[in-house]
Amino acid sequence: MQLVLIRHALPKRVDPGPVTDHTDHPPAPADPALTPQGRAQAERLVGALAGEPVDALYTSTMRRAVQTAEPLAAARGLTPVPRPDLREFDDGRPEYVPVDQLAEADPDTWRRMRDGHLPGHVDAAAFTDRVCAGLEEIVGAHPGRSTVVVVAHAGVVNAYLATVLGTARPLPFPLDHVGVSRLVCARDGMRRVRTVNETGHVADLL
Repeated sequence: MQLVLIRHALPKRVDPGPVTDHTDHPPAPADPALTPQGRAQAERLVGALAGEPVDALYTSTMRRAVQTAEPLAAARGLTPVPRPDLREFDDGRPEYVPVDQLAEADPDTWRRMRDGHLPGHVDAAAFTDRVCAGLEEIVGAHPGRSTVVVVAHAGVVNAYLATVLGTARPLPFPLDHVGVSRLVCARDGMRRVRTVNETGHVADLL
């Protein structure tokens, strides 16, 4: 089967709320919606996959992934299947900073990610195990010549690609918003990466 992995479109920035002395109400996790630019990027996914079969559509349960999948779902008459195991490594954090703003907002985390490593607060092994188990379950549910699209996150896509390619770093690729990566997955366990981060369909919106 063909597994098509998509990074979500551009979401809004969410800054953490003010710190108070009250500990009985922890800050709510950030779950940003797409920006207008992000919605335009998401629309381009329809054209990027035009002429290709899409037999099933899965998403992370985070809003930015769900909203990215909406135009493709509407165009193909598909009902996306949300999966919590495809949530990003920042799940539960009270802030969200788009990667193009991260160097200024959090230089240490930016340097780690630039060098291919997850942020320091993330259990890299547990995150990778969760992501790979979820994606392998999807692959197992669609044998044969199916084409399955998964809309998730840069960390999720990278974790799976790194596992398939056998790279030491969990973030080997700088993936763009709505970048498309494709793998061929066979019943005998063969996993082959065909492309990484196709962006021609959104080049003018990045």
